[in-house]
Amino acid sequence: MQPDTIFLSKEDENEIVAAIQLAEKNTSGEIRVHIEQTTSKVPFDRALEVFYELKMNETQLQNGVLIYLASADKQFVICGDKGINEVVATDFWDSTKEIMAAQFKQGNFKQGLIDGITQAGEQLKTYFPWQTDDTNELSNEISKG
Repeated sequence: MQPDTIFLSKEDENEIVAAIQLAEKNTSGEIRVHIEQTTSKVPFDRALEVFYELKMNETQLQNGVLIYLASADKQFVICGDKGINEVVATDFWDSTKEIMAAQFKQGNFKQGLIDGITQAGEQLKTYFPWQTDDTNELSNEISKG
């Protein structure tokens, strides 16, 4: 597979970042997307590693959500920090993954990511509503490995 710039166009990436900004508008939660071509590790283990590399574990309310995608491996993981994991339904991440996988199977990677971001944003809004003193603690840009 070609580099990730081919996987998602710059316009696609801009739309994904806009979806993150929109999702975070109503919550104190933080959502990040990380894309890399491949990993030699178990995808969940690599996602957790990236979670810490991006300092997502340092949000004040422990409410960061990472969507990790290894494009050439056709693997993706959603992981949330302790604060969100303690309050969402036990099947929340699985149901979000299913929504995303349905789009991915059709080759709609941008839409799958946007759907996952939107779903995560709705849950974050429910449990971590935006407060007047909220600050954007983490970048909304897509990180790449």
